[in-house]
Amino acid sequence: MDISLLKLILFISLFIGLLAGILTAVPYIGEVVFWVLLCLSAVIEMTFLIRTGLLELESVQESVTIGGIIGFVSFMAFAVVYVPVVIALLKFFKYYTNYGVAVMLGAANFWIILMFVLFMAVLSATINAFTGFLTYYISTAVSTLEKNEQRRHNQFK
Repeated sequence: MDISLLKLILFISLFIGLLAGILTAVPYIGEVVFWVLLCLSAVIEMTFLIRTGLLELESVQESVTIGGIIGFVSFMAFAVVYVPVVIALLKFFKYYTNYGVAVMLGAANFWIILMFVLFMAVLSATINAFTGFLTYYISTAVSTLEKNEQRRHNQFK
C-alpha cells in the first residue's frame, strides 16, 4: 500500500468521523449513526474505494489493518466533534440527546473523558478490523463469482 492511498484512507475516515459526530447529536438518527460508525465505517469506506478502483485488497492482513485504521481514526474524529457538542448542548441549553452520555460528559474531568474516548476508539478499531476482514472475503467471493460468470458467458458465445 502506498502513502497516497493511506492519506486518502485517513482523509475519508476523518470525513466519516466528523459527519458522524454532527449527525449523532441529531435526535432519533443519532443512535443509528453511532452504531454504523462503530461497526460499519470500514465496510463503507473499503467498499467505496474498491468500487472506484482505488483499493485492491491483496491479503487478509492488509484488510484487517486498513479496517483497524479506519475504525480508530473515524472514532477519534467523531469524538473531537461529538464531545464538545454534547457538553455545549448540556451546559448552555440544558438539552441532551442521550441522557447517560450527557451526564457522564458533564460530570467527568478531561482525563476520564480522554480514557473513555481512547477505549471506544480501540473498540471501534477492533470491530472495524473484523468487518474489514469480512469485506475482504465477501469482495473476493463476489469477484470470483463475476469471473466465473464471465467465463461461462464467454464459453457459450
